[in-house]
Amino acid sequence: MKKLIIFFKGFKDRKGNYVFMATVIARILSFLASIIALKLIDKTDLGYVIYALNIMAFIIPLSGLGIQQGLLRFGARLKSTSEKKALFSFVFKKGILFSTILAAVIFVISYILPLEFTQSAYFLRWLSALLLSSFLLESIKIQFRLEHNNKKFAFIEIFYNVLLVIIVFILSYFFKETGYTIALVATPLITFLWFFKSLNIRFKSVTLPIPIDFTFLKYGFFAGLANVATQLLFAIDILLIGSLLNNPSLVTAYKYVFLIPFSLLFLPGVLLTTDFVNLTERIYDKAYINSYSKNYRVFFLLFSIGISAIFYPFSKSILALFAPEYQIYSTTFLVLTGGVFGILIFRGLYGNLLSALGKAHINYWIAFVALLINIPANYYLIPKYGILGAAITSASLMWLSSLSTWIVFKILHNKALK
Repeated sequence: MKKLIIFFKGFKDRKGNYVFMATVIARILSFLASIIALKLIDKTDLGYVIYALNIMAFIIPLSGLGIQQGLLRFGARLKSTSEKKALFSFVFKKGILFSTILAAVIFVISYILPLEFTQSAYFLRWLSALLLSSFLLESIKIQFRLEHNNKKFAFIEIFYNVLLVIIVFILSYFFKETGYTIALVATPLITFLWFFKSLNIRFKSVTLPIPIDFTFLKYGFFAGLANVATQLLFAIDILLIGSLLNNPSLVTAYKYVFLIPFSLLFLPGVLLTTDFVNLTERIYDKAYINSYSKNYRVFFLLFSIGISAIFYPFSKSILALFAPEYQIYSTTFLVLTGGVFGILIFRGLYGNLLSALGKAHINYWIAFVALLINIPANYYLIPKYGILGAAITSASLMWLSSLSTWIVFKILHNKALK
């Protein structure tokens, strides 16, 4: 217990308490925005938007071709704030160019892409702009983290989600599903414009502190691909449910049944968002990394046991918060929750440690192999068990990929320290 107290004291010293509170508030507000959309928009029409959004979910991590991920890892290895700002200047300009080109490609492809729901193509065109607006917001959030300004990062999270609720309510009320789509695109852009000036970035006469070589670009690209593959592992369920069951209402149901289990990932997200820069700076300190990892696993094991004690007896009541008819999916809800525990205890931590070690491509290959298993498994289980089949596939792969990430990191970290 004493070690856990020391563990969380370090987290608090790095302003992790601000990140925690901001993330809790952000999750509540994001949940509220989803409920508002569900109440104001017809479930079938909302399903078309969600279907398009899930296509974008595994493309958005490639905004900027992942170059902002290189900023995070390599920027953390730099000593001075001026060096970090110089690197940001280069990444920012190139990322805008890459994101704009990719958004244009998605916009054009949406006219010819054979979607299961043709109505979703219209929303996909709107959502292609997320590639640029999400890159802009993510880039400044990364820069504040690099400058160890987690407090400012936390304020951005709160501002963004408060604004999201307001804009979703107004636009969904007046313009329904189209308004909801515009709100998703506009909110990160407005947030970026509000906070960008406070970074005090100079774009002229900048000398790069490190060479932007193949290693830098490869890291960012594979970090982006790893996020794509990971997002696709979640999104493929919805895409295949829509394709195999041909029922947009089931797409919406699965999205909301998974919402609460998926939201549990906010807690490791808080810890690792706060500590990633610190972990990267100390990645070759074996004693520190081992101590951090052990305390992290113990905490999330206890957390998972506590969540199980709440969710198991009250699963139907929890699902009734969305809609009474969703209570029939309680087994699906519990299966997905069990799968998320694997990510809580292992994948979140060791995936980030692999990135801190400069091995982001390993995360990609683990997720890619899981994806290869996911598709045939879903083709077999979804027709047989409906959305429960998708949940069984996802939960199994969450544990498989999580344990694989843990084992591979231990091997590579020990090798790097020799």
